Amino acid sequence: MRISVVTLFEEFFDSPLQVSLVGRALSDGHITIDFHDPRDHGNGVHRQVDDAPYGGGAGMVMMVEPLARTLEPLSGSHRVLFSPTGTPLNQSTLDRFAALEHLTLVCGRYEGVDQRVADHFIDEEISLGDFVLLGGEVAAAAVIEGVARLVPGVVGNPASTEFESFRDGLLEEPVYTRPSDFRGWSVPDVLLSGDHGKIAEWREAQRIKRTSERRPDMMNRTEGL
Repeated sequence: MRISVVTLFEEFFDSPLQVSLVGRALSDGHITIDFHDPRDHGNGVHRQVDDAPYGGGAGMVMMVEPLARTLEPLSGSHRVLFSPTGTPLNQSTLDRFAALEHLTLVCGRYEGVDQRVADHFIDEEISLGDFVLLGGEVAAAAVIEGVARLVPGVVGNPASTEFESFRDGLLEEPVYTRPSDFRGWSVPDVLLSGDHGKIAEWREAQRIKRTSERRPDMMNRTEGL
């Protein structure tokens, strides 16, 4: 899988792309990542990429021309712009992205990008959540990690990506490992019983309980299906 990142700050990704499974996925060739700096297509001797907004207002806006020149060669990919006004990112979105051959992630900065970029050069707008960051790089790093782990061959045990939070509209159940007793805090007896049927029932009950307590909005969506 190929991921292209449009950003003014390629150096932001130096560390995140070198560690853990993402670094291994890159070194093993399961994914490739290339970067595209709009400044390479900026206006004038200073390679300008931002300007004051029409109508007035605080901050600066990324200009349409440098971004258009950057994104046009990537037209064969699925181009995603990170924006607070985009659709909230979720697991099903990552599943869909992971099935693509070429994904382009566009990191806005300043007060955002000229709307004509979103209208004519972007296939989808995504938001990391109901908050505002300095730019889209954090969101891009999150998507890269979320997508990379779904690419075949990246995660050692494929089952670990099949049975986890959000897969069936529920959060994952609590998990435990050795020792079975620590400072008087014991692992639930059912997990030590060896009865796989009862363990499966306990896990399902815990998933429902945890989701109901922590994410009732997810329970409402599940019940509405």
